[in-house]
Amino acid sequence: MQNVKLSELLSLEKIESGLFRGQSWDLGFRALFGGQVLGQALSAAQQTLPDNRVCHSFHTYFLLPGDANLPVVYDVENVRDGRSFSARRVKAIQNGRNIFYMTASFQTPEVGLEHQYAEMPAVPGPDKVEPDIKFYESSYDQISERMREALSYHKPLDVRTVQTIDPLQPEVSEPKRYIWMKADELFAGNVDLNQSALAYASDYHFLATSLQPHGISVRNKQLRMATIDHAMWFHRPFNFDEWLLYAAESPFSGGARGLVRGKFFNADGVLVASTMQEGLMRKIED
Repeated sequence: MQNVKLSELLSLEKIESGLFRGQSWDLGFRALFGGQVLGQALSAAQQTLPDNRVCHSFHTYFLLPGDANLPVVYDVENVRDGRSFSARRVKAIQNGRNIFYMTASFQTPEVGLEHQYAEMPAVPGPDKVEPDIKFYESSYDQISERMREALSYHKPLDVRTVQTIDPLQPEVSEPKRYIWMKADELFAGNVDLNQSALAYASDYHFLATSLQPHGISVRNKQLRMATIDHAMWFHRPFNFDEWLLYAAESPFSGGARGLVRGKFFNADGVLVASTMQEGLMRKIED
């Protein structure tokens, strides 16, 4: 298997001012993994900022499915640089078509009023939870050839789902999911890299939480799933080469769409980031 690093995926080639190109990983899904576009788009925007500006939020729309066999070009528009805040718009392009838009806001860190009204769920620690990839390795003969070839691209992220959820034959369960995550490399306190890597990871298993009350596998051939929009807020500094708990839940599904929201906690129970996403969940009948 190939030895790949998440930091390499998020390191973009600068084509010219405001234009960047990122390589693609094929994770074995039906289309380009949305987390890749999230992380690379944020990385592109970060490279156009004044010193000491840190992302505090971004909002995105996925317009067309991406092709995992092609690179992605990112066109960054400088919307505003104020005294404390900067805003950027990022357009992701493949084959001359816009597949994705991001609007991101950045701020010079400052001290302000603080509170946290979110409690970290009481779950087993990551050392007591099996890595998700072990399931696929032990079920090697049951997964598609494309997924087998893609396993090496899942290894840069250590993902450990607390609940026992069989992605091939899931049971009906509450629309909640708790996942331990960390990058499998050292980021040396690089704030931008930590944020773009967490943006990448935030799309892992997220929309699938909406499927749990219906007992439908993400690999069901009648199912069509795709991210429509994805938003993220960064609250505090964090190190993604250390464990974070992703607590995801789905308050609603209907109209062929599912809504999910998530919270990232560090091992001390500090809320470091929040997410929301709406996605297509369409069942195609025979």
